[in-house]
Amino acid sequence: MSVAGKVALVTGASRGIGRATAIKLAEAGAKVAVNYTANEAAAEEVVKVIRDAGGEAFSVQADVSSAQDVVGMIAKIKEMLGDVDILVNNAGVTADGLLLRMKESDWDKVVNTSLKGTYLCSKAVLKSMMRSRWGRIINLTSVVALTGNAGQANYSAAKAGIIGFTKSMAKEVASRNILVNCVAPGYIETDMTAELGDEAAGELKNQIPLGRAGSPDDVAGVVIFLASSAAGYITGQVVPVDGGMV
Repeated sequence: MSVAGKVALVTGASRGIGRATAIKLAEAGAKVAVNYTANEAAAEEVVKVIRDAGGEAFSVQADVSSAQDVVGMIAKIKEMLGDVDILVNNAGVTADGLLLRMKESDWDKVVNTSLKGTYLCSKAVLKSMMRSRWGRIINLTSVVALTGNAGQANYSAAKAGIIGFTKSMAKEVASRNILVNCVAPGYIETDMTAELGDEAAGELKNQIPLGRAGSPDDVAGVVIFLASSAAGYITGQVVPVDGGMV
């Protein structure tokens, strides 16, 4: 599955699913912008991996919940690589807690990064995609958007919002050959899920028919498929990558 010559932006690409996706996109021939918010060293390490393998990449700092940051990021990418052809809205954070005790700031942080960030980045790349009559936008949601999860009302709401956003946007831009889809990971072993602890992780694994946690590469492979010509007749869909959990 080739995306040779395409320019890809992966948000939140310094670790986990974003990191794996950036590397796989480069392996498939894309020129990759590796977005990060704070961890420049980790983002540069991803860039080094790509360049050492013969690919083209650079890192770009931006808080995707800031309209000003996003506009600046897209301008920088155009200067360095060209217009964005493939957007992977991966950036996300958690701030778990029962709704009764959830701070408004924790609600805002999670919703603004995941949902508002997806809106801002998607809007910022649409004009150039419409001009070229080609584009792929892949939004990372979660199985908790489909099932809910106690202690994650903010995260579940943000990720569920991404599904509605994706389906609406897909209908708006399909006539311009811009495809918009969601990938919904289940329990994937990343830095974020490592914070759950062994007991909670064990309970989650017991709910997975395949009997194991997923890896970032499991998710990245589906993202690459959706970005490629092999998925040229798929839009507005949610693809769970969860080992059969949902």
